[in-house]
Amino acid sequence: MSLKYRILLLLLLLGTLISGVTVFSKVQTQDRVVLRLGHVVDLEHAVHKSLVYFKEQLAEISAGQLHLEIYASGQLGAERDLIELLQVGSLAMAKVSVGPLESFVPEMQVFSLPYVFDDEAHFWKVVNSPLGEELLLSPLKVDLRGVAFFDAGSRSFYTCPKAISSPSDLKGMKIRTMKSQSAVALMRALGASATPISFGELYTALQQGVVDGAENSPITYYKARHYEICKNFTLDEHNTIPGIVMFSEKVWQTLTPEQQNWINVAMERTVTFQRALWKSDTQVALDALKAAGINIIYPDKAPFQKSVENFKASFEGSEVGEILDRIEALK
Repeated sequence: MSLKYRILLLLLLLGTLISGVTVFSKVQTQDRVVLRLGHVVDLEHAVHKSLVYFKEQLAEISAGQLHLEIYASGQLGAERDLIELLQVGSLAMAKVSVGPLESFVPEMQVFSLPYVFDDEAHFWKVVNSPLGEELLLSPLKVDLRGVAFFDAGSRSFYTCPKAISSPSDLKGMKIRTMKSQSAVALMRALGASATPISFGELYTALQQGVVDGAENSPITYYKARHYEICKNFTLDEHNTIPGIVMFSEKVWQTLTPEQQNWINVAMERTVTFQRALWKSDTQVALDALKAAGINIIYPDKAPFQKSVENFKASFEGSEVGEILDRIEALK
C-alpha cells in the first residue's frame, strides 16, 4: 500500500469520524442515500460526461432517493488506489480501465492482449454475450462488482522523436504503459522498452523525455493535450481495453434490491449514451488532431499482428487462453 494511499485512507476515515457516518462511500439520511464515485479523467472527457448522465438518470429513476457524488480527475488517487478503496468499502463506485484491474482479477488480462477482436462489432458481440457477463462479474471474488463496461476505443501509439510505421520502429523506444503486466509484456514483444507511469504524471514525463511516447485512444491523446508534445500518431489499434464501472461489493450488499435495480437500469441507459458519445468524440478528436497538423499514420497492421503471434501463443492451455478461444468462436 503506497504512502499516498495510506494518507488518503486516513483522510477518508477522519471524514467518517467527523460526519458520524459508517463509511465514506455511502451516506444515508431519512430521505436519500448518497453514493461516492471516483475516476481519473477530466471534466470534459466522454467518461465524465457519461457519469454525470448516470447521476441524472439515477436521480430520476429513484425519485431523488439515490444521489451520486462524482470525484473526478484523480481527486481520490490513481486507478489502483480507487480499486483498493472499493475493496475495503471506503468508496462506493469507481470507473477504471480494465488494465490495472488485471493484477486483482487475472481473467481481465485477456483485454490487454493484442489484436484479440477483429473489429468494433466483434468486441461488442463479446461484451454483450454470456462470456462478457462472466468477465464483468469476475471481480466479485475480490469484493468488487462490475456493473458495466464502457467503450474506451482501441489503443494506438503516439511518439515524440520519430513516427512509428512498423514494429521495427519501436525498438529501443521508451513507451509509457499502464501499470499492467500484460501491457508491459506486449511492449517487450514489440521491441519497445515499457515504462509504467501513472496517467497523471505522463504529460510531464513526455515533456521531460522520460519516455519517448505512449499509447491510448484518439480521445485521450487529444483531451490530455499530449499531441502538444508528441506530434506522431500511429493508428495501429493494437488492443481494445474497455473501461469498467465497478461497485464495492461491501457497499452493494447494504443496498435494497430496489435500489440495486435502480442502479442497474440507470447504468443500462448510460452505456448506450456513453457508447454514442465516445464514437462522436473520437471523430471530433481525429478532426482536431488533423487540424493541428499532427502526423497521423495508418500503418499496415499485418506486421504488428505477426510480431505478437508468439506472445499470444504463450497463453495456450491457460485460463486466459481458454477465454481467447471463446472470443475467437464468437466471430
